[in-house]
Amino acid sequence: MDARDRPSPDSFSGWPEPLGVRVRDIGELAAGLPHLVGFRPHESVVLIGLGGESGRRVGLTVRADIPAPEHGRELARVLSGSLCRDRPDGALVLVVTEAPDEECAGEPDIPHRGLVWEMVTALAEYAVPVGDAVLVRDGRWWSYDCPDHCCAPGRGMPLPTGVTELEVASIATGTVVAGTREDLVARIAPPSPDPGVMADTCVRMAGECTAAILDVGREAVAEEAWAAVTAAVARCRPGGPADGLTDAEVARIVCGLRDGEVRDRAFGLALGSEAAAAEQLWTECTRRAPAPLDAVPATLLAVSAWLRGDGAMANIALDRAVDSDPGYAFARLLSDALAACLTPSDLRALLVEAAPAPPVG
Repeated sequence: MDARDRPSPDSFSGWPEPLGVRVRDIGELAAGLPHLVGFRPHESVVLIGLGGESGRRVGLTVRADIPAPEHGRELARVLSGSLCRDRPDGALVLVVTEAPDEECAGEPDIPHRGLVWEMVTALAEYAVPVGDAVLVRDGRWWSYDCPDHCCAPGRGMPLPTGVTELEVASIATGTVVAGTREDLVARIAPPSPDPGVMADTCVRMAGECTAAILDVGREAVAEEAWAAVTAAVARCRPGGPADGLTDAEVARIVCGLRDGEVRDRAFGLALGSEAAAAEQLWTECTRRAPAPLDAVPATLLAVSAWLRGDGAMANIALDRAVDSDPGYAFARLLSDALAACLTPSDLRALLVEAAPAPPVG
């Protein structure tokens, strides 16, 4: 198979353990899929891990585009392997598509049953039972296992309306659902004005920082850089000043993040009370900084997003970091860890062990 055709998951999403939700109704879960993956999935296959004492607590979620039929088995192997690194007690399979009904043995049938079979078979290799397999299409849902008239082709059951438990949890963690994955990419896309202006500002700032190191020493310059970070975080708090950061302020921050000590302290912000404000700052710096200076804030954004369970945004930010600076080892390591489905709680534990969050201010 050509590498360009090889199926690969482009989003791994989890749910932070303190805000875990439980499956009460499959239709409600199907309606809440955008809040699990961070955007409204289209032509997608989604596996959701279940666990907890009840066996119905929503755990890790993995998503990929629906592949060509000949690639279904390989994708099932990849997705099931990723999901099962979280050791779920059970799983759900959901297919989101607008594909029309198919014909099976001369009778109409709902689409992608073969793909569902591959997913169920792959999960069985890990001894993970599938509680249900669901088709989501055109505002309705069907169970692939239901023999009743309500799940017959051309019928289906309406998706629930109103606020779901998943939506409440999504709001609590700060996840803003995008229309598509491309909309998430656009959130950190460089602004349209001439990027050379920002690049020139960063070059000047790098020169000033170098001169300052020669004048007062690296430690003093690092403290100044950290002060710039914390001041910017304060301005990014909800309800903070409406005026945005200047190019010079963004340049000072991204240049300062090249210092290992400043960078390590910045990762600690994701663990404390300033996590939301810090994530907003990293989003702005990633969007406006030129390569390769955007690699560190993009990685910081990925950490913040993953800790609150937004795997889609985390992967997009890491793609930006690795593309911008292929030599930035931590971004590559984190990308590999998320591909292996490192859970948000495991990442939090690693950050606490490596760099406890310092007080801000």
